[in-house]
Amino acid sequence: MEQITSSLAPPRAPASNKSSQASSSQSGAGSVAKRLGNELMTLMMSSSPGISAFPKSDSNLFDWVGTIEGAPGTVYAGLSFRISIHFPPNYPYVAPTIKFETPCYHPNVDIASGTICLDILQDKWSAVYSVQTILISLQSLLGEPYNASPLNSDAATTWKDQEAQVMRYYRPISEST
Repeated sequence: MEQITSSLAPPRAPASNKSSQASSSQSGAGSVAKRLGNELMTLMMSSSPGISAFPKSDSNLFDWVGTIEGAPGTVYAGLSFRISIHFPPNYPYVAPTIKFETPCYHPNVDIASGTICLDILQDKWSAVYSVQTILISLQSLLGEPYNASPLNSDAATTWKDQEAQVMRYYRPISEST
């Protein structure tokens, strides 16, 4: 039995600093890919309405595209926004980079770049957050902006006339993109 067990074990690499660093880097990328695969499955199986995300290609788990629908009862109800999500190699210890691809007129979103001002994507990031919790938080942020710290001061100032301002910049997601 010992002979069978030892033949199944992978061969040991010589103990050198460079090979251990490369091995550590590969195992780190593997663990990130495994985590992202698990998060994708969780998201696909979830019943959270109005959010979705998946990798842009089968060959790269680190770049995703997502969709967030405005929550009912908000000025964004019935609108869909495309977002891009890029996961760093040290995810989940570092937050992903998320941007609105669909123009979004909102106090906490830069209309030109799509950059989002959300504490959990910056100084309040925790490795316990998942793609699903991020998307739900973004959906919630659409209906409940944090005007005390706006990224788009024009949107914060004119927030009283919400619907007219949102529709001024909104471009529906087309089927061809």
